Amino acid sequence: MNLRLHASKIDDVRDYSRGGHIRFAVVDLAKSKNYPANYVCVLPLQPSANGKAHNVFSELFGNDSLELAKRLLSEALKAEGDSEIKAEIEKRLALLEPKPAVQVKCRVCGKFFEPKSRGRLKAKVCQECAPKKYDSQK
Repeated sequence: MNLRLHASKIDDVRDYSRGGHIRFAVVDLAKSKNYPANYVCVLPLQPSANGKAHNVFSELFGNDSLELAKRLLSEALKAEGDSEIKAEIEKRLALLEPKPAVQVKCRVCGKFFEPKSRGRLKAKVCQECAPKKYDSQK
């Protein structure tokens, strides 16, 4: 398979609030040189969520879907000339990058830790200091 992205701008569509929309289709150049004869599927914003395949792209390419999406987008970014499509590609590449873990400074000892959320509130005291703090209050 010789996969590439085919970007198409759709202007003046009533379904979208901003007036225009850019769609990315995954095409196989081994099938045909012309779109839509070489169409495979649409590239989603998120190829897979929590490792589950929830779209055709993830079902077709399985565990390799995230790496394939990054590769296709980076190749399309190099080849694309339109500034709007380039901006959309960069936005999608940013969405595919993993988000860094949130670190909070402990109010007691000053160490950084990953807070475990309790409802809407996040812990402000680390796991080592929490028993000490609450035992001293009794």
